[in-house]
Amino acid sequence: MTQTAPSAKAGHAQQLTAAIFDVDGVLLASPHERAWREALEPYAEPSLFTTSMYQVDVAGKPRTDGALAALKAMGVTDAERKAPTYAARKQMRLEELIQDGSVVAFPDALRFVEAIICLGWPMAVASSSKNANAMLRLIRLADGRSLIDAFGANICGRDLQHGKPDPEIFLLAASELGVAPARCFVAEDAPAGIHAAHAGKMASLGVARLNDAAFLQAEHADLVVTSLDDVAIDGLAKGRLYRRPA
Repeated sequence: MTQTAPSAKAGHAQQLTAAIFDVDGVLLASPHERAWREALEPYAEPSLFTTSMYQVDVAGKPRTDGALAALKAMGVTDAERKAPTYAARKQMRLEELIQDGSVVAFPDALRFVEAIICLGWPMAVASSSKNANAMLRLIRLADGRSLIDAFGANICGRDLQHGKPDPEIFLLAASELGVAPARCFVAEDAPAGIHAAHAGKMASLGVARLNDAAFLQAEHADLVVTSLDDVAIDGLAKGRLYRRPA
């Protein structure tokens, strides 16, 4: 999918005025995937936990849902019983990695956030991860503020009735921003998140950092980029989501 002109898909034709961001894989290079893989023993061979499986089956989902999906994808027997323990092991390992400093921000993401701040747009951050807030607080913007302070609404880690691909988390973000869903775009790196954005009648920006653009395109993301530097800021200023000309 190559887009160099404004996107105007059905349901997304309204002018965009707000942004909603996922965290892991969009704003931050966090150790979630590594933690899932390293916590896998004794359930399965860690090498079975591939990046593509993480993106398709685990990323963006609540922790226990992700654990169950991963175990099922690997053919682990009695996955329903083992999923809660696997999820707890993953959480323990993730906390260790965060404490060890294994969290960094993507430079293009920080530039993109700063550019949207300059547009004066309201922004929300919305992740199912209960670790997202702790990680966001570690990152500093150019003005010295914590990255978490850039967002007018924060829906990270809340106990919701439904996880992605249900749109509940994004609809709540739009509501707390006071913006109609059709005027929001969602920046996501996981197919489940792109699906959720469309289910909520929002525009979707797929961020394919792991050579996984095909997965995001399969969910009909309005725009897929490998770097947020590729998004046209002048297009956003006009309320449209499209690629920056080369």
